[in-house]
Amino acid sequence: MAYDSENIFAKILRGEIPCNKVYENQHALAFHDINPQAPTHVLVIPKGPYVSNDDFTASATDAEIVGFFRAVGHVARELGVADPGYRLIANTGIEGGQEVPHFHVHICGGRPLGRMINPAG
Repeated sequence: MAYDSENIFAKILRGEIPCNKVYENQHALAFHDINPQAPTHVLVIPKGPYVSNDDFTASATDAEIVGFFRAVGHVARELGVADPGYRLIANTGIEGGQEVPHFHVHICGGRPLGRMINPAG
C-alpha cells in the first residue's frame, strides 16, 4: 500500500488539522485521541510518511525508530500510566483494524483494560 499524503495524520503533521498535543520531538508527535476508548488514550505518530509498522521498521532510519519509541515511553511516563500499566496498540492493515494509513500506536490506560482479545472472537 502506498502512503497517502492526504490522510488525517499527515494533515495534522502539516498543521492543517489541529490536535490536542501531548508531546513532540524531532521524530514523533503525540496527541489525545478524539474518540478515547480508555481514560488515557493518546496516539503517537512518526513524522515520516510510513504506512504501517512493517513499513516503518523496514524503511525508517535508526534515529527515527529510536526517537519514535523513546517518545512512546516518555508519553506513558508523563501521563502516569507506565506504572500501574498500559496497553500499546498498533493496528496494521485491514485485518488488523488499521483505520488511518499512517503508522501510529495507541497508548491506552487509566483503568484495568481486561483481556486483549476475546478468545471466541
